[in-house]
Amino acid sequence: MGLNIVVLVKQVPDTKNVTGKAMKDDGTVNRAALPAIFNPEDLHALEAALTVKDQVPGSRVNVITMGPPSATQVLKDSLYRGADFVALISDRKFAGADTLATSYALKCAIEKIGNVDLVFCGRQAIDGDTAQVGPQTAEKLGMNQVTCVSAFTKLDAKARTIAVRRSLESGYEVVRAKLPVLLTFTDEGFAPRPSSARRVMMYKNASAAPTAEASYDDCYMNASACKDNEIIALWDIASIKADPESCGLAGSPTKVKKIDSVVLTAQDIRMIDNSESAIGSLVHELIADHTIG
Repeated sequence: MGLNIVVLVKQVPDTKNVTGKAMKDDGTVNRAALPAIFNPEDLHALEAALTVKDQVPGSRVNVITMGPPSATQVLKDSLYRGADFVALISDRKFAGADTLATSYALKCAIEKIGNVDLVFCGRQAIDGDTAQVGPQTAEKLGMNQVTCVSAFTKLDAKARTIAVRRSLESGYEVVRAKLPVLLTFTDEGFAPRPSSARRVMMYKNASAAPTAEASYDDCYMNASACKDNEIIALWDIASIKADPESCGLAGSPTKVKKIDSVVLTAQDIRMIDNSESAIGSLVHELIADHTIG
């Protein structure tokens, strides 16, 4: 008997290309000024799920993301790599959600799928770096959780247990947990596989539009009931039976009071000779002004 796996992914702005236009005047991220990418650690979580699918016959990989319609790109990328089902949680009432409101919406979506054995996600998203959504989702589901996973040491589907290697600042530890369990992954293991050319051709026109012949639930239960270009399920607040007061700004106790835009500029440039005395003098200066040491 296979395992039912949910992978939580996110489309994020590419923070490697940050410029002075990366923030709006109200302190929110100017996503239009930055290219959007698949959150890096979520790709490793997806690969971990696909690895389980390869090892445990009959397993199913479901991928969920919350965001605007453009976020379907990470869902298509998930299909290209081997996901069985993808869903976009999208509703204007989700706007402005902090980690608490986001984890609540994800929890509702996971419960909609039902009978979940494993929930995988990246340790954190590069646009927020809070590392809170995974643990908060597990807490709301009443599910075991292990964070900062870099490898599996043993997965026993029949006994419904898993042992994983968890990264620590000083090394690592092996943790054993009973299913169901939520795991967050670092980028140390599970190198993402490339997209399958066959699946790219199959799903390149996928969208989040409903079909006339099948409901979203029908698409989930039997993907063949949907047309190839309408394979992405679209779920709003009503679809996942979420309380609007717990979503978006209404359900977000975290408020941004003030943001200062700090731009670092070079004041002067010094050329240091490539000699032991010159480099030693520079090191002593850096220690004296507490830059290092």
